[in-house]
Amino acid sequence: MIKILVIIAFIVIIGSLGSALFYLINNKGQQPSQKLVRALTVRITLSVLLFIFIFMAIALGWLKPQGIGSRIHKVQMPESRSAN
Repeated sequence: MIKILVIIAFIVIIGSLGSALFYLINNKGQQPSQKLVRALTVRITLSVLLFIFIFMAIALGWLKPQGIGSRIHKVQMPESRSAN
């Protein structure tokens, strides 16, 4: 379920980026339109929210990292020794 939400978020982010490109091309060198600014703002907001969601999902154990990130969970801190 989590992976489906992440995929949908990526599709929406790419769609927002595509609409921003469309508004940029049709602008013809004028000042940036409100639609262009809004599309880029939506993309940035969704990207930040997706990053936070993925970080929290990994921290809560909903997602298991694979590859390089999987080694982080396997490394355990050495036990602290008292200086006697």
